[in-house]
Order: sequence, then C-alpha cells, then structure tokens
Amino acid sequence: MVDDELLLTAVHDNGIRRLQHRYADVVNRRAWDELDGLFLPDAPVVIDTRSGEPRRFVGGREIGGFIGPSVANFTFFEFVILSARIEFPDGAGAGAALGRLYLCEHRLDGATGRWTNAFGLYHDRYSFISGRWWFAGRHYHSLARSTPGLDVFPFPAPPPFGLDPPAPLP
Repeated sequence: MVDDELLLTAVHDNGIRRLQHRYADVVNRRAWDELDGLFLPDAPVVIDTRSGEPRRFVGGREIGGFIGPSVANFTFFEFVILSARIEFPDGAGAGAALGRLYLCEHRLDGATGRWTNAFGLYHDRYSFISGRWWFAGRHYHSLARSTPGLDVFPFPAPPPFGLDPPAPLP
C-alpha cells in the first residue's frame, strides 16, 4: 500500500521537475518572453558568476532580459540539467519546496568558433499556486567554466532558503 504523503511527494516532485525542464526548454529555444509563465512576478533571482558582485533581478521578464544578451554571441547554446534535488520541508502538501539544480551550458562562440562549457548550481524556491509549480526565487552560482584554461570556484554556501539543512521558508 502506498502512503498518501509518499504519493503526494512523488506527484509534486514530478511537477517541479517539469518546471525545471520547461525552464531548460525556454532557455535552449531562447524564448525569453515565456519566462514570465515560469516565475512568480515578484520572484527574486540572483546571478553570481563569480566575477564581480552578484546581479539581482525580479521575475521572468528581468532575468530573460539579462540572459538573452548574455548568450546572444553563441551560435550554439544548450542548457543541460545534470541533476536536481527537491525537498518539501513542511510536507509535500504545503505548497512550498526547495531545490538544488546542477547544470552545464554547452556553448559555441560565433565570433571565435571556440567551444566552451560552463557548470553551475541553482538554489531554488518553488511555490504551488493555482494548481501548478512556479519559481518563487532562484540563486545561481558558477561552479566552473572553460576559458583558455579552466576556472573552478569553491562550492558556494547556500542562500538563507537553501537545503543545507532544510529550513522553513520565510
């Protein structure tokens, strides 16, 4: 017999993974206007590329306005989800979840013909509203990227809503 909480966890875990894959699909197709349908309008997004201060955005439109020009010079760009962990600190039926998503970007610079890879990590907050999951907050950290050599960065400390250890959402 399947426990109700186990079944609810599986259903909601699948819903969040579908959201993550929709995000990857939007980025790969460079369909920036579709990001509004994935992020809550007031979702904070922090991008820490490990070069300079982290950049801060709000909602899908703003983050798309940043990512679009950042990848415009790549004639090939593919965002690949490597692995993800999802937790429901208050139970799967509470409508809130936390996640950690590891990614790789495969990129071909149109001007130089040079292939590069970038590896990163998203710490995410998710909200279940109106029968579906949304990004309620994202915090990105670069982990490594190919340059003429290879830049590797220390593993970042999680943001206050991170998974280490699970904490209640604010």
